[in-house]
Amino acid sequence: MSPDTPDPHRSVDRPDEPDRAAAPAGPAPPARSVDDGWTPLSGAPEAGSPAEPGPVEPATPGGGPWPYPGGPGPAASWPPAYAGLPEQPADRPRRPVAATLATVLGLTVLGVPLGLLWAAVAPDTPVLKTAEGAIYAQPQPEQPIAADGWFSLLGLGFGLLAAVGLWVVLRRRRGPAVLAGAALGALGAALVAWQVGRRVGLSGYQRLLENAPDGTAFTKPADLRAGGIEWLFGLLPVPFGDLLLPAFAAAVTYTLLAGWSRWPSLRPEPEPGDLSWAPGATPAPTAAPEPPAPGAAEPPRG
Repeated sequence: MSPDTPDPHRSVDRPDEPDRAAAPAGPAPPARSVDDGWTPLSGAPEAGSPAEPGPVEPATPGGGPWPYPGGPGPAASWPPAYAGLPEQPADRPRRPVAATLATVLGLTVLGVPLGLLWAAVAPDTPVLKTAEGAIYAQPQPEQPIAADGWFSLLGLGFGLLAAVGLWVVLRRRRGPAVLAGAALGALGAALVAWQVGRRVGLSGYQRLLENAPDGTAFTKPADLRAGGIEWLFGLLPVPFGDLLLPAFAAAVTYTLLAGWSRWPSLRPEPEPGDLSWAPGATPAPTAAPEPPAPGAAEPPRG
């Protein structure tokens, strides 16, 4: 080649360097398998290497392909075994509210027999009719104090029994919702018992107070002096005194039962490793060996 027509395969910057493209090609390097631990750095496959495999189908722990569409990732659909499970009810947050309202209503209704019992055991107070109205027949009567005492005792017993009954009956609903229902329901029962008990015989007392001549002796039905309702700002009724004892007893008793419970969730739970008293399967008796067939050779002795 002349200087005017340089060799196209020779580098212009290094004319003395031998041409690499014109060098004879040596033996090709041996092809490497993907399994020998070598990973190519570039994205293009090496000459002589096998073609890049396609997407590998995910496998299950048993070794087979994943049998459900979408693979085991987040987009996978649930297997048929989980498809039939019932979904959680949408009104689950409303269950504590419903349990509280039902408890309050049930205990408040029980205040009617509680008030009748208090009117039966509490003594009436003897009074005298005067021109100014009725006055105590005794200077320091003990009957009003006894009426307060009976109401306190009955209220404490009612709150205790209500808490124990709710703990046993609503064992699947134990928790703060039932505790609040027990306290509010016992307070409602106390209010109902007070109004029912004080009205037993009240109409007859008022009739005598209006029509009886002065100096007539009769009795006044039981009423509370250490309890009642005060109006806050003239609008909000606030109970006080003996009316709070049933709610106090119910709250304390239910809290103590929860503190002594052996289950963290307060609800009965199956304990691991429980022994079953059911009779197990009886093992089949071992079959006796069959006698040798006639004419069979005897086993060697000695």
